[in-house]
Amino acid sequence: MTDEIKYEYKTVQTVRGTDGLVISKMQKDGWEFVEQSQGTLRSTLNFRRPKKPVPWRLIGTGAAVLVILAIVIVIGTALSGGAEKKDRTAKSAATASERPSATPTPTAAESAAAVDVITPENSAEFAALLKAADTCDDANANFATKYEGRTIAFNGSIVDMTPHGDYGTRYDLLLGAGDKGPKTTVGPAFKYEDVNVVQMKLTGKDVSAAIGVGDKFRFVAEVGDFNAVQCLFHLSPVSTETR
Repeated sequence: MTDEIKYEYKTVQTVRGTDGLVISKMQKDGWEFVEQSQGTLRSTLNFRRPKKPVPWRLIGTGAAVLVILAIVIVIGTALSGGAEKKDRTAKSAATASERPSATPTPTAAESAAAVDVITPENSAEFAALLKAADTCDDANANFATKYEGRTIAFNGSIVDMTPHGDYGTRYDLLLGAGDKGPKTTVGPAFKYEDVNVVQMKLTGKDVSAAIGVGDKFRFVAEVGDFNAVQCLFHLSPVSTETR
């Protein structure tokens, strides 16, 4: 039937306790909640929404306009190509002697900025983020976009820890700000995904060969992206100091 509704589907895995937030956010984006599969520590949520019809008439008109523009550009390039070539040759000869002999090295200020570590002590923005009550707040996405690739450091604890896939020594870790472990209620839901203990680079006193839920550390990590659907703020470990 030509009027039959066609759907697109999406499956989302959530950390225990965030199901309601994820469902609400997806519904705001136009997705219809279909079903839920509950696991021990994770849930699988299935959604669907009607596919948008393809505006074939507009696409055809746009293609015709692009063809006309391409013809105009080709003609203009052919007419001006000779003059531009002569101009470029003259400019190259005039500026050849002005080029530096080596790539300039960064200034001391630029070098220092490249290794700055963002902490709640030197960044009011980061301090406020660690105290926010909503793990899905847009402030998480804004911070991740602004500081992606930068290094942050904060005192936190392991909120949850599960094996990554079928691995026995690689884990997905949910981290929270502060010392409350599974009882953490503020700050982003930071996540280390598919890491082992060696990659966490444990330092400090009383370093153990194993880690677990509730353990407290000084986390130093590289900022990754923020998954707005799962409300998870991805990080990559740089070092992990015992506290």
